[in-house]
This record gives sequence, C-alpha cells and structure tokens, in this order.
Amino acid sequence: MSEQSPRQDFPGLRMGRPFGIPVYVSWTWFLVAAFITFLFGPQMAAKLPDLGTFGAYGVAFVFAVLLYVSVLLHELAHSVLAKVYGLPVRRITLYFLGGVSEIEKEPPTPGKEFMVAAVGPLLSLGLAALGFVADVYLVNDGGIPEVLVWQLWFANLIVGVFNLLPGLPLDGGRMLRAGVWKVSGNPGTGTVAAAWGGRVLAVLLVVFPLATMLGGDGELDFSNLVWPLVLAAFIWMGAGQSLRVARVRARIPQVDARALARRAIPVTGETPLSEALRQAADSRAGAMVVVDHDGRPVGIVHEAAVQATPEHRRPWITVASLAKSLEPGMVLAADLRGEPLIDAMREVPGSEYLLVERGGEIYGVLATADVNRVFTGV
Repeated sequence: MSEQSPRQDFPGLRMGRPFGIPVYVSWTWFLVAAFITFLFGPQMAAKLPDLGTFGAYGVAFVFAVLLYVSVLLHELAHSVLAKVYGLPVRRITLYFLGGVSEIEKEPPTPGKEFMVAAVGPLLSLGLAALGFVADVYLVNDGGIPEVLVWQLWFANLIVGVFNLLPGLPLDGGRMLRAGVWKVSGNPGTGTVAAAWGGRVLAVLLVVFPLATMLGGDGELDFSNLVWPLVLAAFIWMGAGQSLRVARVRARIPQVDARALARRAIPVTGETPLSEALRQAADSRAGAMVVVDHDGRPVGIVHEAAVQATPEHRRPWITVASLAKSLEPGMVLAADLRGEPLIDAMREVPGSEYLLVERGGEIYGVLATADVNRVFTGV
C-alpha cells in the first residue's frame, strides 16, 4: 500500500539508502513479523514435518522477512520512478500494513501520476509471476525453498491485486485519480473521486464477508472479520485524509503574498521597543523590519517575542534583541502566490518572511500565521 504521506518525526530504524532513498522500518513491523511467524508456524510445521517446531517457526520468520523485502521492492519501484520524473523522495517506511513512499511533490501530469502509482503493483505482480514459474519449474521438491517460494508468489499476487483496487489510499486509487484528473483537467476532482472510491471499498470489505457469513449454513465466526475490519479502517482513514488534503489544496490559489502581507516600518536596531511600537501604531503597520544605517534590511522583529515582553520593560529593550536575522530564504518576492509561495516557505520554515519588490524595495512582512489562516478558515 503506497501513498504520499505526511512527515513523521520518528519513522523507525534506518536500514540503508538504496538508490539514495533512506529506508526505515517502523517498530510496528516487529509486531507483524511476530504475528506472521506465529500464524504461519503451524502451516510450516505441517508442510515440513522433519524440521520440528523450532525449525518450522524459523522458516515462518524467514517468510515474514522476505515478504517485507517484497514490500520494499514495491515501494522502491514507486520511489525510483518518482526520482526519474524529478520528484523528491524523502524516505520509505515499512510498517505494520505494508509500506509508504514519502514523495514530497505530486507528479505534474496525470500520466506521470498514473505511472508512479502503477509501477508498484506491476512489480508485485511481476514477482508473483517469477515466483510461480520458479515454483513450477525450478523448486518443486517439497523442501524449504519450494514452501517459501510458494508463499511468497501467492502473497505478492494478493498485494499486487489488492493495490490495484480503485480507491485511495491504494495505488489503484491514485491510478483512478490520474484518470479523473486527465478527463476533468482538475487534480482536486480526481482526488475527491478516488477518495470516495476508497470509502466505498472500505464498506465493501466489511459488508461482503459479513453477508457471506450470514448467508451460509455454518456457524458464524466473527473472528474472520478482524482483518477485513483492520483493512477497511485503514482505507477509510486514508480516504478521509485524502479528502482533507484535497480541501486544503483547493485553497492554495488563495495564498497571495501581496494580499496577505502586513505593512512594515523600517527601524534601526538600537531603537527601543516601545518607540518602535509607537511608530508602527502611528503608521498602522503590523510588522517591523530592522535596517542598518544604510537602510538595508537585516532582520525582522519577531512578533511572538514582542508579545511576550512585558510593557514596563519595552522602553529598555532594543528591537535588535527581538529580531531574527534575515537568511536568504526568508526574503521572498512580493508577487509570489499559490504553489510557488508555499514551496518557498517550505524551503526555509519560519514565522515571518520579508517581502521585497523586484527592485529590492521592502513591500511588507508575510506572517506564517496569516498563511495558515487561509487553510484553517480562521
């Protein structure tokens, strides 16, 4: 299961950098590895009775590891093709339900979106085909290799087919999104359609096995609904997140640096804070830019630091002590808007940015809090 993902602070254990892409294993993988080992241990014992209990569970653990190697190859297929298209890939994380490729930008065209999404399931199905051929023609002696190969090609077949289902956050959902995007010309419309496809899939994953159980003549065993419920919850939450992202992205065109800018006054670094605030109030300015004696901007007075300074101390504190020095990435063109503006702010995260005209003149200050209000509606 693959999808562009929000950043995580603690992705897990770092395992390497194939193709320059950091790969992490979440701690949840160890829980699933243990679950797979105990689930498949009895099956391995039945198929390989000469191994004994310990050996059978050892083979089951090897299967768990190889299964996640297959998942890693699936995710690498997504990430490597994304890099070929010039899209930055932050990392790959393997976790309890599979893996996720953190591709930090969306493909620029529906065709590239379709290919990045499709290559993962195609690789899984290719591994299944190779495993099937090996199982039939190469390793058919009933030993450990045949048992592992059979389990792996069948598992890859399930992974490949399941990921082709047309609903986010599955790869098939991204393929559906690309198709709707191509027809409608709007990636947001594609996201909404594919997300609702995911919600429909989530419902069917529970309804179908439940209807099968209720329609049968045997005894009801609701333990058979555990995995469908887990998968349905995962898909439902992923689809919901995609809908939220679509709503946020729909507001990106409203992000206009000029429209959101706060008027700023220039002040020298030795100016007392109280005097600078008086000048700002007289000018009806919402920000202060520290300039040197030649009038060149060197810093922005940090709004949060000003608010945290008690009023009785403000005459004795200079604005320079509350200013953040201007890094190159904190000076933005005043005519930026939409995605380019968001990308520029993402490059150098900060609370305030200096906006300048093309000729270098100060236009104002853009506060990150004001940009965030566009998306929160506050």
